[in-house]
Amino acid sequence: MAIRERLSGNEAVSYAIKQINPDVMPAFPITPSTEIPQYVANYIANGEIDTEFIHVESEHSSMSAALGASAAGARTLTATSSCGLALMWEELYVAASDRLPIVLALVNRALTGPININADHSDSMGARDSGWIQIYAESNQEAYDNFLQAFPIAEHKDVRLPVMICQDGFITSHGVENILLEEDDKVKAFVGEYEPEHYLLNAKETMAVGPYAVTNYYMETKRAQRQAMINAKKVIMEMAEKFEAMTGRKYGFFESYRMEDAEYAIVIIGSAAGTCKAAIEKIRETTGKKVGMVKIRVFRPFPEEELAEALKDMKAIAVLDRAEMFSATSGPLGAEVRAALYSAKSQAELVNYFYGLGGRDITVEDFKEVYEKLETIAQTHRITDMYSYIGLRSAEEE
Repeated sequence: MAIRERLSGNEAVSYAIKQINPDVMPAFPITPSTEIPQYVANYIANGEIDTEFIHVESEHSSMSAALGASAAGARTLTATSSCGLALMWEELYVAASDRLPIVLALVNRALTGPININADHSDSMGARDSGWIQIYAESNQEAYDNFLQAFPIAEHKDVRLPVMICQDGFITSHGVENILLEEDDKVKAFVGEYEPEHYLLNAKETMAVGPYAVTNYYMETKRAQRQAMINAKKVIMEMAEKFEAMTGRKYGFFESYRMEDAEYAIVIIGSAAGTCKAAIEKIRETTGKKVGMVKIRVFRPFPEEELAEALKDMKAIAVLDRAEMFSATSGPLGAEVRAALYSAKSQAELVNYFYGLGGRDITVEDFKEVYEKLETIAQTHRITDMYSYIGLRSAEEE
């Protein structure tokens, strides 16, 4: 029977780590993910798990140590945020190209500068093309559940890719919520033992990891990574089905909320989806307008065809990005959704907005305004504010 608890998102992920009891965890502290290695270190000190904790001098060293441990055949994880992820940049690409099933607990935080320690998705979105699987959480429960599914996905023989489990800094990482925890024996059975096929400490096999690739081999390596990412879609859904059988909690590539009869939709990632849900209920209750939301859970591999199918009947769609990309028309999520709808020859009007950068609040009223704009766009077929920020102070207000 599930255990009822009240935990922050960082506590929930740390508890998942305790239940999994990985072999190695190198880590370096950075706000707001510092609590995760702190909690895990306490579990180790108290004799509750036997994970080897490696104290390193930087996040670059943290991921470097993770590469070595994983290549040696150890189940390996780490945690970081923001500039810590940026300092790992070189190693992120190495982990993916070497097909090392490392799991990273990423607590999303704005990238400097200016200096900011609050939530947005600029860190993980900056790493979106590094070859890592990326899974995002709306709530503490989802952060815990996603983490339990991470190793079975990463270590699957058809995948063998690193996985980034993302949650919004402070909003979920430090906010406390009611949560259901699974029993230890069920988690251990679900995650299973790690049995690598090829690893450096295998005395029966001589191998190299990450050798220099001349032009004859580099492109084939990238194509193999792409195939693994394609394979990951099937494996992610298989693990979600197994997880649902264990817990009753259902997951997919995304969550469709009130989309059965919706005409206007918002596409979003992360904790702000909860506020959007409240706005949807308020709008439907007071006006009867048919509004809905699609919350992206799996950003890499991006569920292009599935998302286009979910949005096929919309009159107008707003994609909300919590990270800038400085492109001509969209942010990173907007670019992916736009491409998906273009490939599907969708006739829906699409607009992209930026919100919550550096942790700025987004309210129910903000979402109501977005839906009102969508209705106007659908009627006029004119988009005048494709590149705008929600909640931005005007010069007059300054």
